[in-house]
Formats: sequence, structure tokens, C-alpha cells
Amino acid sequence: MSSPFVRTPHPAPTPEARRAEILTAPGFGRYFTDHMVTIRWSAAQGWHDAEVKPYGPMTFDPASMVLHYGQEIFEGLKAYRQPDGSIASFRPEANATRFRGSAARLAMAELPEELFLGSISELLAVDHEWVPAAGGEDSLYLRPFMLATEVGLGVRPSAEYLYALIASPAGPYFSGDLKPVDVWLSTEYTRSALGGTGIAKCGGNYAASLLPQAQGAEHGCAQVAYLDAEERTWIDEMGSNNLFFVFGSGDDAEVVTPSLTGSILAGVTRDSLLVLAKELGCQVTERRVSGQEWLEGAADGRISEVFGCGTAAVITPIGGVKHAGGEVTIGGGETGPITAKLRALLTDIQRGTGADTHSWMRTLHPA
Repeated sequence: MSSPFVRTPHPAPTPEARRAEILTAPGFGRYFTDHMVTIRWSAAQGWHDAEVKPYGPMTFDPASMVLHYGQEIFEGLKAYRQPDGSIASFRPEANATRFRGSAARLAMAELPEELFLGSISELLAVDHEWVPAAGGEDSLYLRPFMLATEVGLGVRPSAEYLYALIASPAGPYFSGDLKPVDVWLSTEYTRSALGGTGIAKCGGNYAASLLPQAQGAEHGCAQVAYLDAEERTWIDEMGSNNLFFVFGSGDDAEVVTPSLTGSILAGVTRDSLLVLAKELGCQVTERRVSGQEWLEGAADGRISEVFGCGTAAVITPIGGVKHAGGEVTIGGGETGPITAKLRALLTDIQRGTGADTHSWMRTLHPA
């Protein structure tokens, strides 16, 4: 793409006082910044028309392919205010890589890394005041997404796509800060099958999770954990989180996460925690964990901690697991020490108060 991003300022941006009010209690995904980014792709022109423009509704033809065949992908990452006033993101290159992988799986155009990262920098250049202050738990959640815009009803990959980036100031994904949550272990529904789209971050995966999510909510659970689709035996992941299990405690602790079998989303947070857990001195293992092993291990104390992890939730301790046959409490229903240590290590790096020994943080807007 030869042309730079074109900026069109918002004619009536959010007043400073209103923005400050929003940032005191942003919630998650409730408010959005004044601008957004769009870039178009066509088979004839490639990537073109890169714009930063006022946030607002999009218009689509009723026959746009995304509305009929679901060619849609997205990512999630965060921008953090650093102690020196600059704004940085955590491993955004990994998100760019995963975004391209999701596009490939859904036969969509692959956005180059420089455009993915450039779109974030361009949006922060105009909306940097929406990034919450350093030192707290809040951040600016970034949602890049792409969808098929060609008009037509033929079942084939679209010849036109729209990439967009929006941003939303964000507090904790689950209410209650680090308070453990309960999860529902679904034995009726599965998340993904081998050869399916589980390795892609696409909207269809999440649409399929909404019914079991409602089922879990009826039992007072914040999330749903799934078994594999082939044997209905092995823990897959949660609807929006990867899972970790801690066996034992102290110097003998083993941190285990389900191996990437081809149906589990390769989480950026998951990958980072594998590194940090080793640095804590834990034995770290990627292997299959059965639903039965989880329930029995939590009941007899072999499993001392369980937590979910992801960009939105960061690290969320799991205090109990409920299922059709009953429920079991994990580690007395309290946040375990390894969960707490890993969360502190990760968030300190993200917020610029801990040593970034792996060069995971990328500055996207200067102080």
C-alpha cells in the first residue's frame, strides 16, 4: 500500500469532563473512543484506503458475504499507560501473527504486520487521552476485526474485505477484581473439533458458545469449560480463556495447561505464562487433562489451583467447578499463591513497573 493513513478528526469529540467520568468506571466494552481505523482490501487493489475517522455506524449491503457465510475474524489486545506517560502494548506482534493465521483459516486476505501495528499507532495518535492513567488496573482495550464485504450470494471466499480497529477503555473483565469465579463444565456442548475453526479467533466460535454460556450462568457460573469434541473426555479451554491447573504447591508445584491439539486457540497470555511459570521455579507441562482428573484432583487436593487466562481477563482464579453431576471447590475457593504471583509478574511487566526481560512491551505512542 503506497498511501499513508488519512486522518479525519471527529467534529465533536467527547468533552474532557465526560471522558474523565467514563474513565473512573469504564466497565468492559461499554464505551468507545472518538475514532476508529478502517482499511479496505480487494483482489484488484490489495490493501488501500487506510483511514482514521470518527467512530460511527457502518453501512453494509444486505447481500454482503459476511452476513451470510460468516467470514469474520477479530483480535483483542490492550494499550497500557506506562509510568513515564508513554503508551505500550503487550506482544502486539503475536496478535498480528494470530490475526493472519485466523484469516488464512477462513480464506480471507492476510493483513501485513506493519499495517496491523500501524493502525494501532494511528488510533492512539488521536485517542491517546482515552488510555487510563498509569498505576491502576484499567487499560485501553483494542479490538481489531475484519469481515467480508463483497456483495453476492455465491458460496466462496469474498473478493473484498474491510479491516477495522476500535478501542474501549476497560476495567476488569470479571467483576470483583481477583475474586475467584465458578465455572460450568459442559458435557452437552463442545467448543471446537479437530479440523474446525478452534485455532482461529472468529465470531462463529463465540456465537456457538452463547447457549452453553447461558446454561452456565443459570448455575451461577462466570464461564464455561469445554471437553474435546472427539472423545468428550479432555479439557479443551473456556469460552474466552485458556486454562491452567496447579498440581501440588510450593517447591513441588507443577503448572499444567492443555496442549495445543489443533482445536485450542493459541493464547498470547497462555504462551507468556508458560515462560513466567518456569521463571518462578515451577515445573511446567503441556499435556491433556481430562475432566475427570480435574474433578477428582480438586476434590482430593492434588489440584491446588486453577485459573483462566486471556487478554481481556488477564488471569482469573477459579474457585469452583460445577457440572451436571454436582460441584467441587478448588483450593478452598481462594486465590492460590502461584495464581497471584503469576498475575503480579505479568501485570507488572504490562504496566511498566516490572523488568521486561523478554522485550514483550512495544511502545506505540510516546510520552
